[in-house]
Amino acid sequence: MIDFIIVGNGLAGICFAEIAIQNGKSIYVFDDNSQPSSKVAGGLYNPVVLKRFSEVWKAKEQLEIAFPLYKAIENKLDVIFDYKIPIYRRLASIEEQNNWFQAADKPNLAPFLASNLITRNLTNIKSSFGFGEVLETGYLDIASLIKEYSLYLSKLDVYTTERFEYEKIEFAEGYLQYKNIQAKQIVFAEGFGLHSNPFFHNLPLDGTKGELLIIKAPNLKLDVVVKSNIFILPIGNDLYKVGATYDWKDKTNKPTEEGKKELIDNLKDLICCDFEVVKHFAGVRPTVKDRRPLVGSHFKHKNIHVLNGLGTRGVMLAPFLATQLFKNITENTPLENEINIQRIYKKLNIK
Repeated sequence: MIDFIIVGNGLAGICFAEIAIQNGKSIYVFDDNSQPSSKVAGGLYNPVVLKRFSEVWKAKEQLEIAFPLYKAIENKLDVIFDYKIPIYRRLASIEEQNNWFQAADKPNLAPFLASNLITRNLTNIKSSFGFGEVLETGYLDIASLIKEYSLYLSKLDVYTTERFEYEKIEFAEGYLQYKNIQAKQIVFAEGFGLHSNPFFHNLPLDGTKGELLIIKAPNLKLDVVVKSNIFILPIGNDLYKVGATYDWKDKTNKPTEEGKKELIDNLKDLICCDFEVVKHFAGVRPTVKDRRPLVGSHFKHKNIHVLNGLGTRGVMLAPFLATQLFKNITENTPLENEINIQRIYKKLNIK
């Protein structure tokens, strides 16, 4: 009998799998690659909401868990996927400059916002009011992480790409039977695929489609991330990731001409050099209407759990949430109220 079946091998599933393995637990992972949102995500992490210059919920606690976990995975796999890189927030007015200074003076934001503005000119970036530098930032090459971690799990013979069939779960005293596997617990980390899950389909997972571009711009010469109403992320060889759009209606993973045009128009407002679109891709982020993740145990089947709703900040959230859920299952440590799906069951009057 194994400790955990994990369904999904995106960021959430990988973080939970790694924490389980580090704690001596046995796992088996199902991932049919049906949900590409982790693979196509921008991968940026920063502890500040740059639209309003406010702190991300529990940013300090998230970073304290995320950095060591990602470093441990890098060391184990002998691969680098966590790249530290500054984020420069383009300031659009004197008022935004003043707002930046006020935010940087706040004790909770001071560790994350440089107190002096960046006034140096960035080659071919339009900016009249300078930039604010965000600290403790970077990006994860999530596609590489997923590829390498899948290979690692395959070598351990604990990974399959076959589709998980919910109806094949049989409940027994103290364990679950799934085909030829006996497991103490199942963790569903399926992203937007949660809508097909009969145990958790009543949770309010909304889904927000995002589209991104890879561009080639030899004259841009950026060595930082620039954030305006879009971001430009240098990924080497004169290539840049540009994103992202937000579409609350379209729930497909298909790139659209509308999304491409929106990104190109915004890009032309930000840079003043030629560029070529190399790639255009899309995915549906697992978002929630109340902007809080969905973590916890099924109201009836206490050994079936969900780890979902990471939204646009999955890089920081995934290690934190996976740790919370693991400790909740193994040590009965209470989940944070803001993430616990009991808040949903309470509203739905499900007991």
